Amino acid sequence: MTALQRTTRWISFALLIGLSAGNALAEENFQTNIAPFLENHCVVCHSGDDFEGEVSFDRFDDSANIQDNYEFWEKVLRLVVEHQMPPADQTQPTADEIALLGQAIELEFNAFDCTSVKHPGRVTIRRLNKSEYNNTIRDLLGLDLHLADNFPSDDVAHGFDNVGDVLTIPPILFEKYLDAAATIAEKALADEQAKKRVLPREAANDDEQVAVARENIRQFAARAFRRPITDDESDRLFAIMRDAFERGAPRDEIFQTVVAAILIHPNFLFRVERDPDPDDEDGIRSLDGYELATRLSYFLWSSMPDQRLFDLAASGELTNKDVLAAEAKRMLADPKSRALVDNFAGQWLQLRDVSSLMPDPVRFPDFDEPLRQAMRRETETFFEQMIRQDRSVLEFLEADYTFVNERLARHYGIDSIQGESFQKVALPAGRRGVLTHSSILMLTSNPTRTSPVKRGKWILENFLAEPPPPPPADVPDLEEGGEVLGSLREQMEQHRANESCAVCHRKMDALGFGMENFDAVGAYRERDGAYEIDASGELPGGVEFDGAEELMQILVQEKSQQFCKCLAGKLLTYALGRGLTSYDRCTVNSALAAMENDGYRFSSLVAAIVTSDPFTMRERKRDQ
Repeated sequence: MTALQRTTRWISFALLIGLSAGNALAEENFQTNIAPFLENHCVVCHSGDDFEGEVSFDRFDDSANIQDNYEFWEKVLRLVVEHQMPPADQTQPTADEIALLGQAIELEFNAFDCTSVKHPGRVTIRRLNKSEYNNTIRDLLGLDLHLADNFPSDDVAHGFDNVGDVLTIPPILFEKYLDAAATIAEKALADEQAKKRVLPREAANDDEQVAVARENIRQFAARAFRRPITDDESDRLFAIMRDAFERGAPRDEIFQTVVAAILIHPNFLFRVERDPDPDDEDGIRSLDGYELATRLSYFLWSSMPDQRLFDLAASGELTNKDVLAAEAKRMLADPKSRALVDNFAGQWLQLRDVSSLMPDPVRFPDFDEPLRQAMRRETETFFEQMIRQDRSVLEFLEADYTFVNERLARHYGIDSIQGESFQKVALPAGRRGVLTHSSILMLTSNPTRTSPVKRGKWILENFLAEPPPPPPADVPDLEEGGEVLGSLREQMEQHRANESCAVCHRKMDALGFGMENFDAVGAYRERDGAYEIDASGELPGGVEFDGAEELMQILVQEKSQQFCKCLAGKLLTYALGRGLTSYDRCTVNSALAAMENDGYRFSSLVAAIVTSDPFTMRERKRDQ
């Protein structure tokens, strides 16, 4: 019996009887199957005081360390399996050694019991960002004013502008809130339809005036605060009305005053969630129906809950996870889920940046503003149809269709398309999936030429969750190096002469070279000036391809799980409004399993997120 067979049986037995973090079998697995590999192939460079690559294995000396550093060990395993580590000039592990390491690390991953310890995480109290503010005013009052467009830009963290940790309120923003509230209140009372949302009931006689006014404001404030208001809050708002009345203010001005007060109230501007009680031992509580309605609506609509969500919250039904999943599916079919396109895809795929790109007009004289707009619309329409039709997320990689108008069709060499409306068409030969959309190809290029480095880096970061480390400080840009002659590929080979660069660039550049049949504005080409395009490449592990179509096939066959986990992590970050922790891997893995069991449909990913512990629970801030 070989060593691989013995270890495989040992691991199968360990999984059969069950492991938990800290279990003696997990520790034996580490010392028997992982530590020797590190000693033979890793610690010579990655230990001691003078370790390489900012990685030292000195602190990873037992099973528990793998549990606490899940992402790190995922990366270690990936680098070894893809033959990126050890470096080529070091003794290479055998295929059996790599297989043993993979099984042993997988055992350690499986030893983490997601059901035994709950750490749903804590979301910092979040103010409404600019998009959420505009949408909330629209749905609260029926007024599409876009006043938040004049607010200061929202800060971004973890790739998104809805992360609570960075949504601060500088003094100038509070001034903008005051001005916006006054403007909105005035317009709301001047517009008959908006006024009915503030004052839905009319008093039948003078004796009912006060009671009806108080009830109208109570109902409006409850919708604005996204939960029933307390008696104390009702009394304070009524006091504002009473003071305005006693000053002799006209009726509409009285209501303008109280509406403005509601719109600058913290419970309107912030998404407030109650922390667990101090005497709660585990420091965790399940969110109530109104908190869930708010999380759900701002996740999928970037806006306040609708009446159905409020009704389900009031009845307590929304805390049922089956109801929660069903509501998510309903909301995805609603036109308001367009917010996911604008705010999630717009940041994940960086489509918001398309409007600021400036390709060189000398190199690309045919590029114009209608083409720029069509590029962005193509990818947005693709994502929107994925949501509406509940298609497989793997189509991001392998779709053989897209959406074009006349201007974009001409750019792609597609005939018989006329007009400004976008139509579904088959992609021409050479293109597959979103990575061959002109929007992405232009985003990942320089103004004058393509950039295999940018394209490869973009794929690693946004589709495979493998962001490369920053380049060494002493390495010049391609244009600033020494003598650079020949094709772009030949120039890149000169640039990779630095071995410290080659480790990362070997994979990054290969991905980018696979897209070289597309120029800096995404047009198909077979030559770059005097040079014939070479779009072939070899990924770590010896996997070869020639062109974007073959590269997409490899990504689907070899990297589909990795892509789905990357997408799940991005969407979970956006849904929670915080960076992910090591405990969130349980949710990501559950989401992956849900997608695998449901044809990788987008709705299965959303349902897995909205029914997860991090989405439905809140954790008290823990001592550092």
